[in-house]
Amino acid sequence: MAPKINGTGVMPEDTRICVVMVGLPARGKSYIAQRAQRYLKWLSIPAKTFNVGNYRRKDAPHPSADFFDTNNAEGERQRRAAANAAVTDMIQWFKTGGVVGILDATNSTKERRKWVLERLSKEGIEVLFVESKCDDEELIMANIRDVKTTSPDYQGQDPEQAALDFRERIRHYEKVYKSINDDNDEDHLTYLKIMNVGKKVFINRIQDYLQSRVVYFLMNLHIRPRSVWLSRHGESEYNLEGRIGGDSLLSHRGEEYARKLPELVRQSVGSDRPLTVWTSTLKRTIATARHLPKHYNQLQWKALDELDAGVCDGLTYQEIADQYPEDFQARDEDKYNYRYRGGESYRDVVIRLEPIIMELERSENILIISHQAVIRCIYAYFMQKPQEESPWVPVPLHTLIKLTPRAYDTLVEKYDAKIKAVSTWRGKGSTAKHEDPTPEGGI
Repeated sequence: MAPKINGTGVMPEDTRICVVMVGLPARGKSYIAQRAQRYLKWLSIPAKTFNVGNYRRKDAPHPSADFFDTNNAEGERQRRAAANAAVTDMIQWFKTGGVVGILDATNSTKERRKWVLERLSKEGIEVLFVESKCDDEELIMANIRDVKTTSPDYQGQDPEQAALDFRERIRHYEKVYKSINDDNDEDHLTYLKIMNVGKKVFINRIQDYLQSRVVYFLMNLHIRPRSVWLSRHGESEYNLEGRIGGDSLLSHRGEEYARKLPELVRQSVGSDRPLTVWTSTLKRTIATARHLPKHYNQLQWKALDELDAGVCDGLTYQEIADQYPEDFQARDEDKYNYRYRGGESYRDVVIRLEPIIMELERSENILIISHQAVIRCIYAYFMQKPQEESPWVPVPLHTLIKLTPRAYDTLVEKYDAKIKAVSTWRGKGSTAKHEDPTPEGGI
C-alpha cells in the first residue's frame, strides 16, 4: 500500500494503533489521553479518545463509590458493557479511516488488558498500553481536586463530598489493581510505563515509527498543574499601515502595552511564581518583553517568528489582491494549506512549532510573546480547534491570554490591557486594512 505523509513523516497506509490507558483513578489518565489526541490531531493524524466512563454514564450518570466495588455484580456488569461498547465503537471508527484510537479507562487488571488485547488484535490493530503510576500524595490530591470540579460524575455535588467519594472509589480499584508486568508475565505487551509524572519511564517492545512518536510525546508530558500565557507583540508600525510580515518597530500604543504588560502578568501569574518568557527573534516581540522583571528567564526562538509571507511580505491585503489576485483567492479558499509564494502556510507553521509544543509540555509556566499566526496555531493546539478554523481565530492585540489545561478541557482567561490598538483580523475576501472580527471563534 502507498504510504501516508504528514507532519510527522511517513507511515504505512494501514497503520492503526490503539493506545490503552492503564492506572488507578486520579493518576492523570484522562489528561494524558486528551493531550495525546490533541497533539496527534494538530499534526493531521486522525485520532480519537474513547472514554469508557462516558459510555458508563449513559446507564449510571452519577454513581457512588459502591458502584465500583468489585463485589457489586451489577456495577461490574455495567462497567464491562461500557468497555465493550467503547471498543466496538473504536473498531468501527478505525474502519472509517481512524489511525490512533485512545481507550481511556483504568484497565487495572490483567484480565481486562488481556481481553482488550485479544479483541483488538483480531482486527489487526496494534495495541500500545500506557500506564500512569503515581504514589506522590500531593500530586494525587491535586488531581482529585481537579476531577471533583471537572468530572461529569460529580456535577452539581458538594466538592468535599465528591472528594471523599472519589477517594473511596480509588480504594475499591486499589484492591484489584495490578501494574503492567509486575509479575513478569506481560513481557509480550507493547507498553510505556510512566512513574511519578515522568521521573522514571519504562518502555517495552515499541514496534514502529508512529508508536515511537506517540511514546516520545508522552515521555515529555507531565501532569503537574501549570498554565501557559500567550500574547501578541504590542501594536507595530506595520499594523497601523495594514502591512503583513516585516520586522517593524512598535507604535506609540505598542510601547504603552510593553510598559503595561508586567502589570498584567503580575495580576495573572502572581509576583512570586517563576515564569519563563519566550519571544520570537523579531524586534516587535523582543521590545514587548523588555520591561518584564529581570528575574524572568527570556529566550528567543526562531520557530516563534511570524508566518513567512514570501513575496507578499510587507504588502497590504489590497496590494496582494492587486498584484497576486489568484493567490489572494486561493488563500481565502484554503487558508490553512495555502503557501505564500516563497513563504509558508499555516500547516508549515504547525510543523515548525512541534518542538515548541514538545517543550511546552515538558515545562511549567511559560509566557509566549509572538505573532498572530503563531498564537493562532498554539491556541488551536490547546483548544483542539479544527485546522480549517484556526487561521480565522481573532487574536486581539494588547491582550494577555492564560490557558490552563485540565483533565477534560482547557480553561481560558483573558486580560485586556485597555490600550487601544488596530484590528489585524481580516474576513474572507476583504482587503480592508482594519476590520472588526466576527464574534464566532474568538478568544
